[in-house]
Amino acid sequence: MAVVLVATVLAAFRWGGPDGGLVVLDQVGRHFVALGWLSLAALCGAVLLGVRRPMTRVTVGVPVLALGAPVMCIVSLLAMLDGGQERAESLPAPGRDDRRLVVETGSAMIDPLWFVYVHQGTWPRERRWAVGYFNGDATDNELREAVWTGPDRIRLTTSGGVLHEVTVAPGGRPDRTVSAGW
Repeated sequence: MAVVLVATVLAAFRWGGPDGGLVVLDQVGRHFVALGWLSLAALCGAVLLGVRRPMTRVTVGVPVLALGAPVMCIVSLLAMLDGGQERAESLPAPGRDDRRLVVETGSAMIDPLWFVYVHQGTWPRERRWAVGYFNGDATDNELREAVWTGPDRIRLTTSGGVLHEVTVAPGGRPDRTVSAGW
């Protein structure tokens, strides 16, 4: 069980992500803390159920818990400080059912962040490409608007009035990734 959970997390980091990764694996990768705790519990359960001798249980189980629990506590704390990302908008492309513009918000301590992606395809083979990253540390870099101007064109506007036009290829990949304030 623990091997399956660890393999799932590794697959999520390998084939998920913002540049052409599968959205379903990206979603799994966002739950790596929960999967880590489940893996630790599965390893402890395997030791308790699979080892018959009490001394061997202690010899194997104590190091697993002594190493695993502090590591997972630190990972959990770091994940809580990160804040994560939440979906703010999802706009379908005009004239296309298989393409969406997704805006997610997050924070870096006190600074607001915006992440803009193009999702291409249908579940479970839906892929995701990064279109832009905006850091609101300076108010001129805040994302004001993200819209489709055509089935393959995106316009991103910052609070400072800067316009960014991005063209999306037929497969969903944008021609560039915009960055403001990074």
